[in-house]
Amino acid sequence: MAIASVVGVGMISFGKHPDRTLVDLGSEAAYLALKDAGLSPKQVQIGFFANGFAGRLFGDFTIGQNVFWNVGINRIPVVNVENACTSGSTALYLAYNAVAAGQVEVAMVVGAEKMYVPELGLLNSGQTELETQLGRVAPASFALRAIRYMAEFGATPEQLARVSVKNRRHSGLNPLSQFRNPITIEEVLKAPMIVDPLTRYMCCPNADGAAAVIVASPDIARRLGRAVIIDAAVLVTGNYENPQDQLRWETDSRACQTAYEKAGIGPEDLDVAECHDAFTICEILHYEAMGLCPTGEGARFAAEGETELGGRIPVNTSGGLLSRGHPVGATGVAQIIEIVTQLRHEAGERQVEGAKAGLAHCMGGDKEGDTKSCTVAIFSV
Repeated sequence: MAIASVVGVGMISFGKHPDRTLVDLGSEAAYLALKDAGLSPKQVQIGFFANGFAGRLFGDFTIGQNVFWNVGINRIPVVNVENACTSGSTALYLAYNAVAAGQVEVAMVVGAEKMYVPELGLLNSGQTELETQLGRVAPASFALRAIRYMAEFGATPEQLARVSVKNRRHSGLNPLSQFRNPITIEEVLKAPMIVDPLTRYMCCPNADGAAAVIVASPDIARRLGRAVIIDAAVLVTGNYENPQDQLRWETDSRACQTAYEKAGIGPEDLDVAECHDAFTICEILHYEAMGLCPTGEGARFAAEGETELGGRIPVNTSGGLLSRGHPVGATGVAQIIEIVTQLRHEAGERQVEGAKAGLAHCMGGDKEGDTKSCTVAIFSV
């Protein structure tokens, strides 16, 4: 029985928006979601705004109120959410619970990020200081996982590269993606090395972007139509007491299993999935955590085309973080929008035929060999 559904979605293109403010980006996505749902601003009863870096970059920690007011929404609770890469999906988790608990009938989630800020000043590398700091730590951590995975299971750089090629192919079918030109395995392997064995094309790009969803009660959803049911929305943090496996994240499998139990389905019931592919090794490890393939077989699973459009279980049909782009606060919401779009059968050339159930997975932050946050949401029609 449905207790909350997504009834409206809105998203702008991911990429560089040098002439637009963060509030502009978020407001447009919010407006598009209202229009898609057929709701007026006055019908929204609570708002959640997700963002990762605005406090650090612009010194403003309460941007959500500005975004919502820009589309005519005021006098309601507005919550600003920061939770690393899961900021947007954490906001969805909060909205889902507010509606499921009967506190409100209509909740709006907006995720937005502005990461292209050249006015902060360029370093000698041609990057901003933010880009340089982001690029120092995260790739090294994931490169170590890739090295260990290849040593333990015999995976190859070519298999890792296949993930980039696949996601770029999907991205070419998504008009809102940042990078849409196809790439080859050879191009991925010959790209500049970021941290061995991860080349530039194996790492996700920074981006500006915004995405919004509206969550509503069953009564509202029935009246509006085109609703996609939220069967489970899970948020977990890591188990840091006894770190065991420095290759995988304990939160990953735990969050997925909890979501499957709440939704009453298993991985075999999924038709499509979006996962946190910040680096190619991430997507491969997430296949295994989601139960799409056995442990150690994720690289082969990708190389054999099982996760491509037309394969057994298409993953990251949007292009994923690797090609759609990764504006941190918007990413989790964008993943949800892709699943909703697929289940509405409105994905155009990238449509998964007959899609009825989908999963959106996101994670963020490293701590003690695990991750600080992991979200999994399951949807159906």
